Amino acid sequence: MAFADSDDFGSADLQSVQAVKLLIAGGFGAGKTTLVTAVSEITPLRTEEQVTELSVGVDDLRGIERKTTTTVAMDFGRITIDSEIVLYLFGTPGQDRFWFMWDELSTGALGAVVLADTRRLDACFAPVDYFESRGIPFVIGVNCFDGADVYYEDEVRTALELPLDVPIVLCDVRSRESAKQVLLRLVEHLMAR
Repeated sequence: MAFADSDDFGSADLQSVQAVKLLIAGGFGAGKTTLVTAVSEITPLRTEEQVTELSVGVDDLRGIERKTTTTVAMDFGRITIDSEIVLYLFGTPGQDRFWFMWDELSTGALGAVVLADTRRLDACFAPVDYFESRGIPFVIGVNCFDGADVYYEDEVRTALELPLDVPIVLCDVRSRESAKQVLLRLVEHLMAR
């Protein structure tokens, strides 16, 4: 399965296109906006605001002290896999105070990517619980940040207490190819179900 060029979408018969809604979730600063931006064939819709002094004591900035913006509602992007399948990507906000958006964003979603930052792996517990409790299939994308310790799939699976059927993909979401591999693994996981 390969991703198509955006020009291919324009020539597709829109009646036969299968639209697939996917969520990109994870903790604050895990790379959700970066993933959507890296793979989207359209200019992504981003609802980012500056991180200000008002977030001190509210948002946990440990390990991401240099973060300057944050998603306050969602990110949106699109990527065409082929002339018949188009993925609509909805990036969720990462902070607890914006999680009220998740119920709306997850309506109609077929699956999700939970981005994991190994510097703050505990931030994955809530998204994993959210998708498990709603029966939404997901994969874990371990975003390998510069300078972070490297962990292998089995170590991440054990730490997150994941069943063997949940795929785990090591990635660098700044790279379009790497981010696409995470999405492809999710699509394969959905098709296998």
